[in-house]
Amino acid sequence: MKGKAVVVFSGGQDSTTCLFWALKSFDEVIAVTFDYGQRHKLEIECAKEIAAELNVEHHILDMGLLNQLAPNALTREDIPVQAGADGALPNTFVEGRNMLFLAFAGVLAKVKGAKHIVTGVCETDFSGYPDCRDAFIKSLNVTLNLAMDYEFVIHTPLMWLDKAQTWELADQLGRLDYVREKTLTCYNGVKGDGCGQCPACKLRSRGLEKYLAQRKG
Repeated sequence: MKGKAVVVFSGGQDSTTCLFWALKSFDEVIAVTFDYGQRHKLEIECAKEIAAELNVEHHILDMGLLNQLAPNALTREDIPVQAGADGALPNTFVEGRNMLFLAFAGVLAKVKGAKHIVTGVCETDFSGYPDCRDAFIKSLNVTLNLAMDYEFVIHTPLMWLDKAQTWELADQLGRLDYVREKTLTCYNGVKGDGCGQCPACKLRSRGLEKYLAQRKG
């Protein structure tokens, strides 16, 4: 693909894999990170470091209002991370987060003359978050195009991949070790392989173990 892309970039495993995918797929790539009061500011520092290392134009946008509207375990240190009970969403779900992030990424993209937006949302290995579903992304793509009279294309390279396949994609891009060592996925703010105990770390490590076993076999 040719053209310019904006990548929604948190500095985590998924978005960093998407960043490498975009760097291979487009002529020019811009990364955008959102500061919404994450309890671990290291996430933003991690994104800054990766963007600087890769020489990618990087923007950090203030989304503090989201923290005021939707308090949750990702933004409040006094709320412990908990899985959802009886089919409920885990308390790490931030209401409206991806909708707002993609809308603001769209504004930035239009200003920068980019028609492609890349996001690491996934409907395969996920916690049931409604704003990670393919139907939502397709719907928002149409809405953004109508709202700004602009022909955006939202790309979701990970949508139908499980975590093992996401690791495989990073490996195919020649960046598996980089993603493993330099990204931050952990809900407890531990870089690399993480704390090993939170839901994000468990999902990440299970996927890595599965992929490495498949590769060895």
